[in-house]
Amino acid sequence: MAIHLTPTELAREAGLERREVISKCVELGVPIFQGRIDKSLFMESMRAGLGERALATEAQPSRV
Repeated sequence: MAIHLTPTELAREAGLERREVISKCVELGVPIFQGRIDKSLFMESMRAGLGERALATEAQPSRV
């Protein structure tokens, strides 16, 4: 099983579009080295990024 995948391969495995994978890498600081992305680092960064967003949403006072 490959760990370093192209954006297209990673998009297929993650259920995203290729452009989304690349933009998430830039947003989360996941390096793309020689056209390949570390799948484990990408997936863990996505989980951490989603967790941070959930915490930020909970921290904001509700507008009623």
